[in-house]
Amino acid sequence: MVDEERNRFSARAARYARVGANVGGVAARIAGTRLMGREGEGNAAALASALGGLKGPLMKVAQLMATIPDVLPPEYASELQKLQSDAPPMGWAFVRRRMMAELGRDWEQRFASFSHQPSAAASLGQVHKAVTLDGETVACKLQYPDMQAAVEADLAQLDVLFSIHRRMDGAIDTREIAGEIGARVREELDYRREARHAALYAYMLADAPQVRVPRVREDLSTGRLLTMQWLEGEKILGFTEHPLAERNALAEAMFAAWWPPFSRFGVIHGDPHLGNYTVFSQEGRPAGINLLDYGCIRIFPPAFVAGVVDLYRGLMAGDEARVVHAYESWGFKGLKRELIDVLNIWARFIYGPLMDDRVRTIADGVGPGQYGRKEAYTVHTALKRLGPVTVPREFVFMDRAAIGLGAVFLHLKAELNFHRLFEAAVADVSAESVAARQAEALKVAGL
Repeated sequence: MVDEERNRFSARAARYARVGANVGGVAARIAGTRLMGREGEGNAAALASALGGLKGPLMKVAQLMATIPDVLPPEYASELQKLQSDAPPMGWAFVRRRMMAELGRDWEQRFASFSHQPSAAASLGQVHKAVTLDGETVACKLQYPDMQAAVEADLAQLDVLFSIHRRMDGAIDTREIAGEIGARVREELDYRREARHAALYAYMLADAPQVRVPRVREDLSTGRLLTMQWLEGEKILGFTEHPLAERNALAEAMFAAWWPPFSRFGVIHGDPHLGNYTVFSQEGRPAGINLLDYGCIRIFPPAFVAGVVDLYRGLMAGDEARVVHAYESWGFKGLKRELIDVLNIWARFIYGPLMDDRVRTIADGVGPGQYGRKEAYTVHTALKRLGPVTVPREFVFMDRAAIGLGAVFLHLKAELNFHRLFEAAVADVSAESVAARQAEALKVAGL
C-alpha cells in the first residue's frame, strides 16, 4: 500500500513557511516590546498560541521548559503549561477521515462508542476516549496528518537555530544534541514502536504496583493510531497540598517509574513532563501513578548505565580515576583537568540528593526558582572559556529526565531519603548484568 503521507515535499514546504511566520512573528513582537522598555501584554499567550498551533517538536521544547518550576517568567510558564495537555485540537471531520484511513470505512462499527471531543491534544497527536465492542474503555491516540513532513521541517529549523547558537555561544557544540533530539522525535512518529515500548515497560515494572502501564489493543492499532487501555487518574499538580505521606508516596512512585528501568535495563523515559502521567487512587487516597505516554523512550548501551553508577560511586568515594573513567565511558573526549572540574560541578549538583544519606527535599532549602541556577551559570561560564565541549548524545535525555523528575519532586515538596532509594536501585548494577536483562526485556517486547 502506498503511504501518501510519507514526508510529502508539498507538506514539508508549507511547514517551513508556517514555522517561520508563526515563531518569527512572535519573536519580532517580543523583541519590539523589549526595545521599547516594556514586556508587552499578550506576548506569552501569542507564543503559546503559535507553538500550540504548529504541533510537532517545536511545541515539545516549550513543554520541557514548562516542566521546570520558575525557569520562565510566571506569565510565560502559565501559558506554556497549557500546552502540556490542552493544545488546540483537530475537529471531528478530521478525526473521521483519519480513523477511516487507519481502520477502514467501517471503523465506527468496531467501537461501542467513540467520543467526538478529544480528551487530550498533544504535539504529535490527540487522544479520544472510546469503548470497544467487548466493553473495554480505551484511549485512542491519533496522529495529526503530515506529521512526518512537519517533523522533518521542524528539525531542519532546529538545526538552523542550533547553528546560530553555536556561533553566538561557543560553550557547547550542539550537533550531537540536535542529532539525538532528531532520532527520538522521528521514533515518536512510529506508533507501532510506541506499542512495543509500552510492552517493554509492562515487563520492566511488573513488580511495581505503584506504577500502572496500560495494555495495548493491537487489533485497534496501526502505525499512526495507538489504542490502549484507559487508565483513570487526576493531574499530579492537584496533590501538591495533600498530606506529606501521600506526596512522598507519589514521589516514590515516580522514582520507581524512572530509575529502576534505567539502572536494571538501561531504558529511560525521556519526557517526564506533567502531561505524561496521572495519579490513581484507591479507597479515596492517592496510591500511585499511571504512566501514559511511551513515545520518547531511550534505550542505552549497558556501558553507559555502568558509567552513571561509576560516577556516583567515584564521587561518593572521592575516587578521581573512577570519575574520569565514567566520563570517558559516556563519550566525553579531551578530558583535561579544568574540564573535569567543570563537569564535576554539574555532576555533584545532579547527584547531590542521591549522595546525602538523610531525609531531605530535593532542593534542600533552595527555592525552586534558584534550584540549579548557580551551578548552571558557573558551568556555562567555565565552558565558554574552555569550549566548545561536545556533549555525548546519550547524555541529552539522561540529563533531561533527571531535571524533569527533580522538578516533579519540587512540585510535590517531597521529603525522602533519595540516597537509600538510589542505592536500592543500583545495588547489583554492572554492564554485564544490564546487558543480560536488557536483551531479555527487548526480546519479550519485540524490540
